[in-house]
Amino acid sequence: MRLLRRSNTGEFSLTKDLVGDETIPPYAILSHTWGADAEEVTFEDMTNGTGKDKPGYEKIRFCGEQAGEDDLQYFWIDTCCINKTNYTELSQAIKSMFRWYRNATRCYVYLLDVSSPPFHTNDEFNPRPWESDLWKSKWFTRGWTLQELLAPSSVEFFSRECKRLGDKRSLMQQIHEITGIPELALQGAPLSQFSVNERLSWIEHRQTKLEEDKAYSLLGIFDVYIPPIYSEGTAGAFKRLMDEINKLEKCIQDLHVTDPRDDKKRIEDTKGGLLKDSYRWILENSDFQQWRDDQQRRLLWIKGDPGKGKTMLLCGIINELNKSMAKTALLSYFFCQASDLRINNATAVLRGLLYLIVNQQPSLVSHIRKKHDHARKALFEDANAWVALSEIFTNILQDLSLNSTYLIVDALDECVTDLPKLLDFIVQKSSVSSRVKWIVTSRNDAHIEQRLRLDDSGTRLSLELKENTTQVSRAVDAYIDHCLSELTEIQHDKLLRDLVREKMQRKANGTFLWVSLVMRDLKEAMSWEVLQVLDEVPVELKDVYCQMMGRIKALRRQRSELCRQVLSIIIATYRPLHLQELYVLSDLPRQVQNVNQATETIVKMCGSFLTVRNDNVYIIHQSARDFLSKEASHDIFPYGTRDAHRSIFSRSLQVMSRTLHRDMYSLRVLAYPAQQVKQPDPDPLAASRYSCIFWIDHLCDWGLDSSNNHSVNLQDGGVIDSFMREKYLYWLEALSLCKSMSKGVTSIAKLEALIQGRVDASTLIELVQDARRFIMYHKWAIENSPLQAYTSALVFSPARSPIRCLFKEEEPRWITIKPAMEEKWSACLQTLEGHSMAFSHDSIRLASTSHDRTVKIWDASSGECLQTLGINEILFNISFDATGSYLHTEIGTIDIKTSDASSASNVTLSVTDPQNPRYKGLALSSDRVWITFNSEKLLWLPSEYRPLRSAMSGNTIGIGVGSGKVWICHLRSTNYTV
Repeated sequence: MRLLRRSNTGEFSLTKDLVGDETIPPYAILSHTWGADAEEVTFEDMTNGTGKDKPGYEKIRFCGEQAGEDDLQYFWIDTCCINKTNYTELSQAIKSMFRWYRNATRCYVYLLDVSSPPFHTNDEFNPRPWESDLWKSKWFTRGWTLQELLAPSSVEFFSRECKRLGDKRSLMQQIHEITGIPELALQGAPLSQFSVNERLSWIEHRQTKLEEDKAYSLLGIFDVYIPPIYSEGTAGAFKRLMDEINKLEKCIQDLHVTDPRDDKKRIEDTKGGLLKDSYRWILENSDFQQWRDDQQRRLLWIKGDPGKGKTMLLCGIINELNKSMAKTALLSYFFCQASDLRINNATAVLRGLLYLIVNQQPSLVSHIRKKHDHARKALFEDANAWVALSEIFTNILQDLSLNSTYLIVDALDECVTDLPKLLDFIVQKSSVSSRVKWIVTSRNDAHIEQRLRLDDSGTRLSLELKENTTQVSRAVDAYIDHCLSELTEIQHDKLLRDLVREKMQRKANGTFLWVSLVMRDLKEAMSWEVLQVLDEVPVELKDVYCQMMGRIKALRRQRSELCRQVLSIIIATYRPLHLQELYVLSDLPRQVQNVNQATETIVKMCGSFLTVRNDNVYIIHQSARDFLSKEASHDIFPYGTRDAHRSIFSRSLQVMSRTLHRDMYSLRVLAYPAQQVKQPDPDPLAASRYSCIFWIDHLCDWGLDSSNNHSVNLQDGGVIDSFMREKYLYWLEALSLCKSMSKGVTSIAKLEALIQGRVDASTLIELVQDARRFIMYHKWAIENSPLQAYTSALVFSPARSPIRCLFKEEEPRWITIKPAMEEKWSACLQTLEGHSMAFSHDSIRLASTSHDRTVKIWDASSGECLQTLGINEILFNISFDATGSYLHTEIGTIDIKTSDASSASNVTLSVTDPQNPRYKGLALSSDRVWITFNSEKLLWLPSEYRPLRSAMSGNTIGIGVGSGKVWICHLRSTNYTV
């Protein structure tokens, strides 16, 4: 970026090309409409010191003088700060334009066709004399001025006479009416909040001098980039633009595992709303203020016992930061929840944080796109997802364009999978940039404290510290007052209300959860019972839970057993259940008219252990789950947890057998794309969705021993055998509709391993093996079009495949000529098209290279692509190192890269002579890298990064290191000689 500088004498000159935003001083920027080419001052004019006699020079003079009045020495104007004869520079300018306008300290709009008379009326009933001109101004009809209006935070409008008319805020109503752009967008809301079609409509009636610019001027609006091709026409430019927008949206869609904003709202609603008085104290806390104000304090750990209000405290902090921080600052957060598989692992935390970051600053999604364009959704879900995401996250944190950022993670102790990795990551990245600050919360946990390694850059805020317990108790008192205002039974009796308040304050012991649990009982009590209820409630949370459990056991008739069934299923499942899922898995009474209503009634009988939101059932608190699964396990699981898994497996098979059938969503069209499938209402899979995804997991958790009747299920002719024969293809369709085909691949592999070697299941083993080959071979087709399970998957399976034979009636009858297929699956598990492959030394992973300039890492057992690495050159050879941690690849004719197969980070050693003949091979030893070409070899000493070259006779085609010698293979005639 070049800037214009105004000297003390009023002369203007161009700066050198400034690289990197940190090198660019504060500047003003001009938005205007171009006159004829001959009228505008160009880059050449400014370089040569000409153009002062051109009409466009007045705009330069105006912008420079106005910038000076605003104490800005530098300013930018598109007509003369870009060398448009240099295509590379022009492309870069188009790519950077939106950012340049956004980063400007001031943006001046010069309206040549709006005149402001030297006098004006103050009559409020008469419009200002220039307003009619404003409505007709050409500036509102041009393409490039759209981003010039939206990108800067400060936009000031000036008339032809250089008189200030107002700014974007004072003229917002007029601008909204003239352009149709929502006021929220004019106020600076992230443009990603507005739909693609809405943003496209903003330019619908605008024009550009070059037709392709109508598309190119939208690049910043959508935060994408396509290189300009000023010959492709409007249609071609918009097609490329829409392709990029679709890729961007697909990337963000695949990244999504949860929207933390929705989780925050759910948590607040579940806990009865966020009360400002319950968190306001933290804003005055010295530890919090030190973290907020001290640039060196980048990590704040808030710790406390269960029920102390850590999560709601964090919700309040999020709200306050949203209010106080600059509009350009980013705020991203994540709520871990141990009971939900989606959000109880380290990978999910990074996905959630990244999701909010790129929603607020979409340009950062380019760091994700580099990998996602090759790997697609597998990037976020495969075995290397953590490694890939942590690298992406690191790159974003180091991006110089990243705005000031707050990252918040709640309930670290509920991160069940890979918590040590997450803790190490937070510690490492909290020191990456002074622009990034972290807040994390957890229970008092010595392991977490040890891992966080808080030093001079971190701060502990313990809710149990003496100075903080007083503040927490006051916050709990405020929460009690709020809760009592909702007890209508005691509102008329001030004395009773004061007694209730005093008892609750004394027994709450600074614990929000205690108050919340007690309030559920108080709301059901009559006024004369309230004090008795309070007297009976224990002080300790554990004792409260014991009391709740005692009440459940004392329920009449079958109600106690129904509650036990519900609680055991909720504890044993891997995510919160929909009411209909809970109904079938708990085997609740079938004589009901409304399943959701009946299930919710039974859930309410379970004391205060459970809560329902949006027809999904949640454990009220992690401490409640801990109590039920440990202290109360003998009541909840009288026959052990294995029996709960057996029950879930058995009922899952039953509900799937009842509900699964062909074309459950009535798609009809065989090639109907999965991404366009919308869940119908009512959803035919509502009751069986969980079962489809997890039935095999519960079968495995049931466990194999001689006493659990597994033989009935795993033998030939058993229930699993029957299900596979009758419903397997419909199960695959359901997995596709549930977007869980990858889970299906791993599940069927687990089932195969479970039954392997059983002498009474030879037929079932053969069937499951065939089913595994079937899903592996046809996964992509069924995943992308659910009904392809009945067409291409069947037609292109071996003629004697058991699955194909069993579901022969499902084959399309309109296909009269079918491809000739082999009788059985070949020994080949999967075909990889590439010119070089290598197994890791433990045979767990396979690497392949291909002419599409990618390296793919595969799971050797399942055939699943774990990661795709995009490379700029075609690779000719590839190998793992002895540890399996690094992947060695050779690139093109002049580069060698050593790539970490886990992190995909690259170190490039470049051969300086580009005239080398065609590359032939490479070998590695402990201290040497040998590269061979047609007639010479290059020896690299990696420690010195210096190539040594020596000539060789013959046509060398390979080289290797072994037994202390370098072995050279070269071609003589048609014989290979070593």
